Amino acid sequence: MGQEFNASIFRIGDMVKVTGTSKGRGFSGVMKRYGFGGGPKTHGQREHPRSAGSIGQASDPSRVFKGMKMAGQYGNKKKTVENLKVVKIDSSNNQIFVRGSVPGSNNGILVVNK
Repeated sequence: MGQEFNASIFRIGDMVKVTGTSKGRGFSGVMKRYGFGGGPKTHGQREHPRSAGSIGQASDPSRVFKGMKMAGQYGNKKKTVENLKVVKIDSSNNQIFVRGSVPGSNNGILVVNK
């Protein structure tokens, strides 16, 4: 506690994992959230071309199983990206540069672990 550290604890070539909050996309349907194909656009279909379709069986289970992919909040969750390689270190500005994408929006807060 109370110890100060900077970017110099990392070395070029180190593999790190980066944790951040992913971009929030609000309440999204199953096509955007999970990549579902949706229903037919013609041949009598008119009201639900972007819906999920069936969510379960008939009266035998009489319930919807846990984990069913449905519409809901998309994004704004804690995400961790592992095995990112440190390619450059700028000690004067206390910055490290990694190869690959990191979660979150621009100027977001990230946690970098060795």
